[in-house]
Formats: sequence, structure tokens, C-alpha cells
Amino acid sequence: MSPFSKKFDPQSDLPDLSGKVAIVTGGNAGIGYATVKHLARLGAKVYVAARSEEKLTATVERIQSDDDIDNDLIQPLLLDLADARKAKAAAEEFIEMEDRLDILRAYEQSVDAVAGSMMINHISPFVFTQTLLPLMKTTSEETDSDVRIVNVTSVMHKLPTPAQGRFRNLDDFNQDFAKTSMPMLLQYAYSKLANVVYTRELQRRLTCANTRIAVLAVHPGLVNTYAHRLALPSLLQPLASALMRAFLRRPAVGAYNSVWAAAAPDVKLKDLGGKYVEPIGKVVPPSKVALKEEVGQELWATTEEFLKSIGLELPAMST
Repeated sequence: MSPFSKKFDPQSDLPDLSGKVAIVTGGNAGIGYATVKHLARLGAKVYVAARSEEKLTATVERIQSDDDIDNDLIQPLLLDLADARKAKAAAEEFIEMEDRLDILRAYEQSVDAVAGSMMINHISPFVFTQTLLPLMKTTSEETDSDVRIVNVTSVMHKLPTPAQGRFRNLDDFNQDFAKTSMPMLLQYAYSKLANVVYTRELQRRLTCANTRIAVLAVHPGLVNTYAHRLALPSLLQPLASALMRAFLRRPAVGAYNSVWAAAAPDVKLKDLGGKYVEPIGKVVPPSKVALKEEVGQELWATTEEFLKSIGLELPAMST
């Protein structure tokens, strides 16, 4: 066991989650899969959200085969974040099945005219979250409630320059960073910046409305996942794969920060809503761009503008 994992054990360091309901997007692999298992072992009923029905069924069966996890706590939810319309439909399906939602852990080429990273990592999660928000608000009104939204971002959100890190219009959303040395990495970093900016803006709006929901942006640390290799040029991917196996954390450990954000008492006790958190539970400042309130407002406005252009309108939130 690494020194990192000795410092934090979800099973002994986090409270019992019995009676709580959670959704974990991207729950069929990597950090998402590990997050599902950690939350279920703490007693939460967890919906595993993923886009492939075949893989989703196999994942649920694999988790249910674990002797230390109650089968009834693991449920499937078909969710395709490559299409905002399907994300909304999945959220509406969940609302038909459950009367509460305590924990939403959100993470992930599109059929619409927005770059793939922004669609999968920001726009569809935005739609999914905002559609579920009324149910989460209802849950938050219960006595002793502790409702949380955990957006998985990356330390790479700090890579875009102030000029690159703007969300004023769809041209900004569709930046290809072609004139940079690593355009794919910057596209990913830009979408991860959007996660942090959205986290802060959503928390601001919830606080203004006196809604007791904590929204956090978490960096899982450097974890050996396939998604990170894809962000690199193809020639570097074999080398990156070997280095990741040797030096990076396993997904089970990489999930610790997400699980901490979802369940640790300190989030409520210290009022950590809107914060950017690095492993484990370390609140640090995000990039300077992410701290600008006007950037949050332009991200929100442009996202809504795009959604209206494809016929999707969500309930308005106070500004």
C-alpha cells in the first residue's frame, strides 16, 4: 500500500451513507467505477451511469458479485454525455424512479456543432445536473440533509492562458488550439477549466437562492486511466502508458478525493461549497481565470444559448 493510500481510508474515515442515493457518471470504468464501489460500501444506493447498455449491464453484474456490496445498492442508468438531449432524457428517467438525490458525481465527437471535449465534459453534464437540480433541492430541504454535487476536473484546468480561457461565444467553445504544440491536451484542459468555472457559478447561484447544496470541483490526482493517455499525441501514448503503470495511482485510490468530496463531514462543517479540491481534501486556489465572476456568467450564458439553438431549455436560475 502506498503512503498516499495510508493517509485516507474511505471505509473508516467517512460516515455511513445508508439511505442516501447517488449517481456516478462514467461509472463503468476507471475512477468512476472505483467511486461507485466506495460509495456503495458506505451504504449509499448508487446508480452507475454509462453510455453503453452492454457495458453497463456487465459493470453492474461485476460490482454485484462483490461479497462486501449489497446487490440492491447498485442500479444501472443509461447516460450518453455525447448528446445533450440524451443527457436530459436520462435525468428525467431517474426522476421518475427516485424521490431523492443526495450525491451527484459528474465526469466525462458530439452530434452537435460543439467540440467533443466541451460537449462531453461540460455541456451534457450541465444539462444532466440542471435537470436533476429540482430533485436535489427538494432533498436538501429535509432535516439534516447534506446534498452534494461533485464535478471531477483536473489540475490541467490551469493550462489555458487568460486569453484562451474565455467562454464568450460558441467560437470560444470550439477553439481547436491548432497553433499550439499540444492541441488535444489544451482542448481537454479547456473543458476542465469549464468544470471549475461552472462549479463556482452554480454554487454562487445556489447560495443566492439560499439552497443548501454544496458543489465542489475535485482533481483526482495523477491516475493511470485511458482518458489521460488519449489527451496526448498518438506517438507519445505507448510511452505514456508505460510511465503511467509505473508511477501513477490506481483508479481505486484516484477515486478517494471524489468520495471525500461526496461524503466527508468537513465539506458541510467548513462550508466548502464552490471550492477546488486536490487530494485528499486539500482546498487550493484554482486558476486566476476560474476566479473571475464574469467568466462564470459568460460560460453560463453561452451554454444556455447553445442549448436553445438545439431546442433544449432548462429551468432558469437566479443570477
